[in-house]
Amino acid sequence: MSQAIVVIGEALVEVMRPSAGMPLDQEGTFSGPFASGAPAIFAVAAARLGYPVRFIGSVGQDAFGRLLRSRLQREGIDAAGLQTPLGVATGVAFVAYALDGSREFVFHLRHSAAGALSAEQISPAAFTNVSWLHISGSTLALNESCQAACWRAVELTKAAGGRVSFDPNLRPELMAVEQARTVFTRFIEAADLLVPTASEAQALVGIADDDQAARVLVGNRDKVLVYKRGAAGCSVYAGGKRLDVPGFAVQEVDPTGAGDCFNAAFLVGLEERWPLEQVARFACAAGALAVTKQGPMEGAPTRKEAEKVSSIPT
Repeated sequence: MSQAIVVIGEALVEVMRPSAGMPLDQEGTFSGPFASGAPAIFAVAAARLGYPVRFIGSVGQDAFGRLLRSRLQREGIDAAGLQTPLGVATGVAFVAYALDGSREFVFHLRHSAAGALSAEQISPAAFTNVSWLHISGSTLALNESCQAACWRAVELTKAAGGRVSFDPNLRPELMAVEQARTVFTRFIEAADLLVPTASEAQALVGIADDDQAARVLVGNRDKVLVYKRGAAGCSVYAGGKRLDVPGFAVQEVDPTGAGDCFNAAFLVGLEERWPLEQVARFACAAGALAVTKQGPMEGAPTRKEAEKVSSIPT
């Protein structure tokens, strides 16, 4: 059996405003439902980049749940770990885009199937030959059951000799930063790869300086930390050094999922043992391509597409 990436967390449907400037507190039309959820987007991105992916999550026994299961399977993802608890509906996120590019969310997650993820129902068989486990802070923000499930996944991954990737993905609509600092601590310590934004890193450690925040998060542990900077590229901290890599200019259509595609590509590059600058350029290319199509997963590029863009001089 080949090495696999395991992803655990929420799979949900996203319903979005069709254009910017239509806030959620006003009546109006929506587009969707689209398959979404940060971990699910990451899973699709990693699969399109050519890696075997196993997804562990929870959806309802309803139409949205069927949509998500079908989408994951269509992308070639092993969805055997997708739990379907009784009596809860599939999670939903409503999204609106402001004219300045920011986003507004209303989540129906904590008391949905996404929040019913159970550690007891995670099969150790899902971690056979695991190379990486990816976790998103948005999953940890749902409740203690999701936190326990994610930690169980960390334990099984480490026991199998795999590595852990963690994206804090702070969502103040789901968990206050003060609480996240406590809940996220053991996951940050266990992670071999950390992929926050600079603002998330600063918020988690309470230090308004990129380099100092990175040093605190890394500590004396051997790990790679990457600041995602959107169109500006990224900053990689590894081995006591900082590497800044520029991004790629594209026409933005929908920014949702860009960070998740970046994360997946960076992890794939590390797994390929490429030089860090090549890894970072590949990840920046994947993140840039992700914003060029409408829908959270639609812009996730293939490996060939990401490699083509990453070879363009910046």
